[in-house]
Amino acid sequence: MKKTLLWIATLLFQVCFISGAYAEQKEVFRVRDGQTIPYEQMLDDLKNVSVIFVGEVHDRKADHQAELALIEALRKRVSALSVGFEMFTYESQSDLDKWTSGLLPVESFIPIYYKNWNFPWQLYSDILIYLRDSRTRAIGLNVPAEITRKVAASGFASLTREELGKLPSDVGCVVNEQYMQFIRRAYAMQGHGGKQFQFFCEAQMLWNQAMAHNAISYLKKNPDMKIVILTGNGHAWKRGIPQQMHTISEETSFRVVLHQMPGYIDPTAVTPDDADYILLQ
Repeated sequence: MKKTLLWIATLLFQVCFISGAYAEQKEVFRVRDGQTIPYEQMLDDLKNVSVIFVGEVHDRKADHQAELALIEALRKRVSALSVGFEMFTYESQSDLDKWTSGLLPVESFIPIYYKNWNFPWQLYSDILIYLRDSRTRAIGLNVPAEITRKVAASGFASLTREELGKLPSDVGCVVNEQYMQFIRRAYAMQGHGGKQFQFFCEAQMLWNQAMAHNAISYLKKNPDMKIVILTGNGHAWKRGIPQQMHTISEETSFRVVLHQMPGYIDPTAVTPDDADYILLQ
């Protein structure tokens, strides 16, 4: 019992320390006017939109620490907040609801996590435990992994009628050269081409369309809710999920927040067509 209480106290200390540190020391680059602004000023803007996309490098712990800080800061500023995940499929929603309602112990939830995502639990555990403890709803946005894997290997046209039935009805995979150029840039894939690259682009388009559709569907059922969407950088850029979301629902307001990566995501490389804010190192 004493060991359990000590573990809980240590966890709470770590969460508070991480969140507080980021909220106090972070400066942010505002892309639209090229200004470096206080973290709090960004938060004042984010609280006024419906969707906040936060791009990440999946295996970079600092990104997840910053995500947790942002979620905690926004919860203090808005009346209703949910967190959407690329890392979970829509099929896992009932398990996510049980988790954030406190009905699943950690040892039962971890296998559900690994059924959805391959990266180590320790990378996302602070965020997921915080959502459980604060009763903040988690939303699974992704489609079954076997579908996107098949599209990446054989193209969207290879999907069976049964597989198509697991996707939103308006999802398609028409990719043009402009979209392929975006994918090359977003994923640093210079020079890639050919049929296999087209299939990869189709898989990315499928991901983006489906996650946009699932996010909008959730917001339509919960019109007073704001949602923070955690996803890989390539999906978070404005030409990724945000553009697909805008196609479905032009009135849904959003912002895109990216983590600085020198030479890739930094004030010299990112434009207002890519993102709204860069969290500086």
